[in-house]
Amino acid sequence: MNFDLEQPAAVARSAAVAVVPKPASWGDLFSGKHGIYTFALAGGVTLHAVNMYIATTAMPSVIADIGGLDFYAWATTLFVVTSILGSALTAKLLSGTGPRGAYVLATSIFALGTLTCAIAPSMLAMLVGRAIQGLGGGFLFALAYALTRIVLPEHLWARAIGLVSAMFGIAALVGPAIGGVFAEYGAWRLAFSSLLPFPVAFAILAYVTLPRKSWDTNEHVAVPYLQLALLTTAVLAVSAGSLSSEMRWNLAGLGAGIAMIVLIAGFEARAEARLLPSEAFNVSTPLGALYLTIALLMLAIQPEIFVPYLLQNLHAQSPLWAGYMAAVMSIGWSLASFLSSRWQANGDRLIVLGPVLVLVGLALFALFMPINSAGDWSLLLPIGLGLLLVGFGVGVTWPGLVTRIFQSAPPTEQDLAAGGMTTVQLFFMALGTACAGMVANFAGIADPGGVDGAARAAVWLGAIFAVAPALCVLVALRVVRLTGRRG
Repeated sequence: MNFDLEQPAAVARSAAVAVVPKPASWGDLFSGKHGIYTFALAGGVTLHAVNMYIATTAMPSVIADIGGLDFYAWATTLFVVTSILGSALTAKLLSGTGPRGAYVLATSIFALGTLTCAIAPSMLAMLVGRAIQGLGGGFLFALAYALTRIVLPEHLWARAIGLVSAMFGIAALVGPAIGGVFAEYGAWRLAFSSLLPFPVAFAILAYVTLPRKSWDTNEHVAVPYLQLALLTTAVLAVSAGSLSSEMRWNLAGLGAGIAMIVLIAGFEARAEARLLPSEAFNVSTPLGALYLTIALLMLAIQPEIFVPYLLQNLHAQSPLWAGYMAAVMSIGWSLASFLSSRWQANGDRLIVLGPVLVLVGLALFALFMPINSAGDWSLLLPIGLGLLLVGFGVGVTWPGLVTRIFQSAPPTEQDLAAGGMTTVQLFFMALGTACAGMVANFAGIADPGGVDGAARAAVWLGAIFAVAPALCVLVALRVVRLTGRRG
C-alpha cells in the first residue's frame, strides 16, 4: 500500500496575515488515507498515555514483588526525564529518518522498554525499562504533532490535534482499570506485556502507510547537547527536591531548576543548535507568547495529583471513586478537545476562554474541596464541576494553540516547533508537580496532617495555582493580538 503524500496548502506564517481555513468535518479526518494517518498518530499517543496510568497503578505490586521501595518515585522521574529528551530530539529524528523511519524507531524503542519492564528481575532493571519506555513515549508524543503537519492538510490540523489531545482522557479511564485488574491478581508483569502487541502493530502500520520522506526537507536540525544537559539537570533537580519533606530542599530544587531555565534561555539566544524555535523565549513574539501560554496551563492543572488524597481524607470517598473523580479533569480535556475543533471559527475567543475556565475551576476547588463533608455527596457536585472546568479549559484552547504554533514558526523550524511543544508541556508538568508538593507540604498536609492539614492544603493549592491561569488570561490576550484569528 503506497499513498501519495498530500502537501498542505501554503501557510501564511506572518502574524499579520489571517488564514481562513477550509471547513472540515470528522468524516474528512477519518476518511481514506487521512483516517489511516490519524489512527496511527492518535494510537501512538494513546499507547504512551495508557502506559503511564498502567505503570502508576501497578507499581505498588511491583515493589511488593521485586523490592526497591527507596526508588519508587524514580520510576516516574526517569520516565519523565527521558520523555522530555525524546520530545526534544524528535526534530533530529525526523530530519534523519523521515516520517516512516521515525515512527517505526519510536514504537520499537517503546516496545523494548515495555519488554524490559515486563521481565525485570530487580528494581534496577525496572528503572532501565522505564527510562527506555519514556524515550520512546516522548518520541511518539511529539511525533503526533509533527506528523500532523506533514501528512495532513492544514484544514484538518485542529481536528487531528483535538483528537490526539483527547486520547489522554481516554487513557485516564482505561489505564487504571487495566493496571488495577492485573495488579489485583498479582500479575503486574502481564500489565506491561499486554501492551506489546500494540507498538508492533503501529510500527507495521507506519511502515506500510507513512511516507518515507517529508515534503518539508528544508530544515537542518543540530542536536543542542548543552541545552539538553541543562534541561535534564533542571528536571532531576526539581524532582529530587520535591521528594524531600523539608521545605529548604524543595526550594533548593526549584531554584536550581529555574536557574537552569535561565541558562537555557541564554544559550538559546546565541546557539546554532537549538532546543526551541528562534524567539521562543521572547514573549513579545507570537511563538514566545504561545509557548508561555502552554507553560502556564500545564502549571495550573497540577493540583490534580492531590485530588484522590483530598477526596479520601476530606470527603470520605473510596480509593476507586476518588481516582475516577480525579479523572474528571482528563475527561473535560478530552471532551473540549473534540468539541473545540468544531469551533475554530471563534478561535480567538477560545484562546482566551480556556484560561478563564481553568481559573473558575480552581476557584471552585479552593472553595469546596477544603470542606470536610464526611461523605456528603452534595459537595462533590461543585468539586466535580471545578475539575471538569479545569480540564475543559485546557482542552478548548489546546488545538488552537498548537495550530498557531505551526503557523507562527519559521518554515525552517517546523519540526523544532512541534518537538518544542511537547518539551515545554512535559517540563512544566514536572515543574508543576514539584511545586504542588511544596505548596501542600507548606500548608501542612503532612504536619499537622489529618483532616486539618488536608483542608489547609486544599485551600493553598487552589489559591496559589489560580495565579497561573490568571496570568495566562493576560498572555492569551497577547496571543490573540499577535496572531490574529488563525482558526
